[in-house]
Amino acid sequence: MYAVHNGWLIAWLHRKLGNRHDAADIAQDTFTRLCTGNRVQTLAEVREPRAYLVTVARRLMLNHLERRSLEQAYLESLQWLPEESVLSVEERAILLETLAQLDALLNELPMKVRTAFLLSQLDGLAYEAIATHLNVSVRTVTRYMAQGFRQCLRVMLED
Repeated sequence: MYAVHNGWLIAWLHRKLGNRHDAADIAQDTFTRLCTGNRVQTLAEVREPRAYLVTVARRLMLNHLERRSLEQAYLESLQWLPEESVLSVEERAILLETLAQLDALLNELPMKVRTAFLLSQLDGLAYEAIATHLNVSVRTVTRYMAQGFRQCLRVMLED
């Protein structure tokens, strides 16, 4: 599948991204994901390989663009800091890597769980306000938060 479709996938991604290097990286990640995925289905059984590749590559491309957007927002926010507060290049790289890891960690959570967790941790909303915002019960928000904290602990214990 790689030999047959890699060139096509890179070209498709290049048209979407406008950057051949990013396209090649995402195409490689796509095939890596297919080879190491939890799916029992063999790649030979895929009836529409290009459609399948596009589906996987599109998700990876969106993750890539979200990460890039997050990095750009961070770099833009640095412009407003006083000069003595500006991080070194090394500190900035560590912070960007941490943000990317946090983004990946949160992307593993279901949307409502992730939203509840972010509303609580970043916006400081009370569980009642989150429940109203998400149109769920406070008990459900409590479960969402527990799930979010378990995810954080899981990642911390893996390192």
